[in-house]
Amino acid sequence: MGVCASSPVRRRRGNGRIKSGGKGVVSESIKGASTTMVIHMDGRVEQLKKPIQAKIITSQNPNCFLCSSESMFIGTCVPRVPDEEDLQLGLIYFLLPQSEARKPLSLPDLCGLAIKASCAI
Repeated sequence: MGVCASSPVRRRRGNGRIKSGGKGVVSESIKGASTTMVIHMDGRVEQLKKPIQAKIITSQNPNCFLCSSESMFIGTCVPRVPDEEDLQLGLIYFLLPQSEARKPLSLPDLCGLAIKASCAI
């Protein structure tokens, strides 16, 4: 017999309430905020006050891609934000190395990203 240490996922909603359930990433969105946050691999946070296309960020960071915190799930590959897509105000994006693009997201990976995001907020 073993011990199960899992619990439901809790998500913060834009209105400050917490939503439980689901298997997705706990994303601390900043909905309603007037900025977009881009968290770089070194933990540096770039705040954007207006929507810009993803390619503006990725062109300044070769061998990297952008992903939204809203679309990250354990055990699946992290979907990249298309170059032509505008980054949305109130969301958090991560800049990740291309080498991670085809690798399923693991729990330790997710924990590392969550720590970076919580430090940024």
